[in-house]
Amino acid sequence: MSSCTAEVGIIGGSGFYDSSIFGPTKEVKIHTPFGSPSDLVSIGEYKGVKVAFLPRHGKRHTIPPHLINYRANIMAMRDLGVRRILAPSAVGSLREEMKPGDLVVPDQFIDFTKKREYTFYEGSVVGHFSMADPFCPETRSGIIEAAKKLGIRHHPRATYVCIEGPRFSTRAESKLFRSWGADIIGMTLVPEVSLAREVGICYATLATVTDYDVWADKPVTAQEVVQTLKSNVEKVKSLLVEAIPPIAKNRECDCVKSIDNALV
Repeated sequence: MSSCTAEVGIIGGSGFYDSSIFGPTKEVKIHTPFGSPSDLVSIGEYKGVKVAFLPRHGKRHTIPPHLINYRANIMAMRDLGVRRILAPSAVGSLREEMKPGDLVVPDQFIDFTKKREYTFYEGSVVGHFSMADPFCPETRSGIIEAAKKLGIRHHPRATYVCIEGPRFSTRAESKLFRSWGADIIGMTLVPEVSLAREVGICYATLATVTDYDVWADKPVTAQEVVQTLKSNVEKVKSLLVEAIPPIAKNRECDCVKSIDNALV
């Protein structure tokens, strides 16, 4: 496995299936105690940094959010030696100022999922991991600095509400989430973020807004969403290649120590 190790992992969300930005890649099949990850993992290199790329929904987008094997995906990243995960995802906006096409770097989340596998600790050892600050501050800062440098319109803080899916929210639910203080809505953050915490991997999300959620009286066609998604993917690609080299250099955060006070 040593020839396939990586420093940075990319778990690509809706529309982000292309690993070619990392140059020639080698595809590897990984087996974990929790089953198979969503697809083969592509190992490439960018400016001296080994990168592991995994499409969250599979390359053909065949896995819906509630059926993704999140534990296998995160365990595959851990087994490859990944220390930081950058997780692009498409989201809806719950705030007027967070417009379609904007990049959002959330710092909090609300879990509204219902039936997922949430932890690696289901045996004789119980783990209670702190999620007070769920995202790696260093990795988030790297994304934000890259967005500033590239002039990408972005929001450096937000609360992401994660719903079960695959259906979208009712109008009543959308208004409820707004009243809770949520800013963006998606279906894939949980339990991906908390599983990364359990194995000591730094994790941050690059959330790109495709449309306003149904709280807003702003009808959006499927064609408009697809077009915005394509535009967002190009922004994310440019941001990733800008952010990856600096965030791979040093790791002084406490993410790797998350297990120290968690096990019972």
